[in-house]
Amino acid sequence: MLLRLYPSADRRGLRTRAGINASGMGRVMRRIIWVMALASAAWAQTVEGNWQGTLDVGAMKLRLGLHVSKTDAGWKSTFDSIDQGANGIPVAKTTVDGAALHFEMPGMGVSYDGKLSADGREIAGTFTQGAPFPLTFKRVDKVEEVKRPQTPKAPFPYDAIDVTYQNKLGKLAGTLTVPRGAGPFPVAILITGSGPQNRDEELFGHKPFWVIADYLSRRGIAVLRLDDRGVGGSAGKSSQETLDDMVTDVLSGVDFLKARKEIDGREIGLIGHSEGGIVAPLAASKSGDVAFVVMLAGTGVTGEQVMYKQAELINKSAGTPEAAIAYNRALQEAIFNAVRGSADEATALETFRAAWKKEHGSDPGSALENEVKKMMSPEMRSFTFFDPAEALGKVKCPVLALNGSRDIQVPPSQNLPAIKAALQAGGNKDFQTVEIPGLNHLFQNCQKCTVGEYGTLEETFSAEALDMMGNWISRHTAR
Repeated sequence: MLLRLYPSADRRGLRTRAGINASGMGRVMRRIIWVMALASAAWAQTVEGNWQGTLDVGAMKLRLGLHVSKTDAGWKSTFDSIDQGANGIPVAKTTVDGAALHFEMPGMGVSYDGKLSADGREIAGTFTQGAPFPLTFKRVDKVEEVKRPQTPKAPFPYDAIDVTYQNKLGKLAGTLTVPRGAGPFPVAILITGSGPQNRDEELFGHKPFWVIADYLSRRGIAVLRLDDRGVGGSAGKSSQETLDDMVTDVLSGVDFLKARKEIDGREIGLIGHSEGGIVAPLAASKSGDVAFVVMLAGTGVTGEQVMYKQAELINKSAGTPEAAIAYNRALQEAIFNAVRGSADEATALETFRAAWKKEHGSDPGSALENEVKKMMSPEMRSFTFFDPAEALGKVKCPVLALNGSRDIQVPPSQNLPAIKAALQAGGNKDFQTVEIPGLNHLFQNCQKCTVGEYGTLEETFSAEALDMMGNWISRHTAR
């Protein structure tokens, strides 16, 4: 049977009625063995091994890794989100049936169904997380690792101290990096952007707050960076905090630092990124103990206006049609209008449903209603309708506002002029607003400058932006 696949084989070496001579027998046997090996290899293809694919969700592309193994207890696998720096995530359920692979991670709402190719080199299928997306894994010897060359490496010329402190909202935990040598030292408190963030403001495998802390501490400036509430060692839940609650946490940090002998209590400053760039000047407007403020992609207009522009720019960068962008804007307006005047979630949902039904003649559905629920969180309501100009006009300490020219989340053209105008109106005599060419929202030198590119860039934080910030702080402190 095997020889029939290769007709020429059974015509070689035929000498007598008895069969094949020694030379012919050798050639035929070698061919039989070769064909049998190929057949065995085809039947032996398995999903076991290392796999890598790229998930394309439009505005973002993520490299994913999968490691599948067979054990005495059955099939097991782990999952990597390479560009997010999340590796070795346990897969709750892995099922293999012939060429079919299925795995589930219920905690993340993820499932995958794929089929192994005949040559065993690819698994093509559908990745589902909220919505289905095509995803093909390719067999690899080793899944790629993210490269983050700026991540600080020991030895360090400063001390890193794990610290905690309490206020009326609960415990906060973080790391205080203190330069070695004669103190006391000036210090900066780092304030994260929106959403639950750890003390490094870790995102896509990048740790920008650690990079900033390392840079400043090497220049003789101490840095306190904290886990958001509900992350790491900090109690509570960040989504339940208003901007005023965040200010309470920041000013508690100021009091904590004033009591430490290695810190100069007259030189305590705040560095806030994105939403943190709102919290920092708001805290400074309420306390005379804040010596300086650095706003990294902070806003100068309401969160509502920022989110309208943000959605427009992100959709354009993803190639979204104008009609779809206009539809999204109308949807945002409907959600914000429902949330704006509602005291509770039930009222907001009722208002949104009524407006949607009047406009479209049908109910909005659970997906859109979930967006209303998200907007009703204390954090989102507080951010959306707060006007930073109110606080900026009351800030009397020195202010440095930095934005990347390619930032599509907090566009500099929308926000830097508003920040400047508010500071001028309040009579602040010592401030600087700078748009740094070529940088995105994370202060990376970008190429496409889309949100989806954050994780693919090796740079964590621009050296130019670090120097600009470090030099400015040094000029405004004894260091």
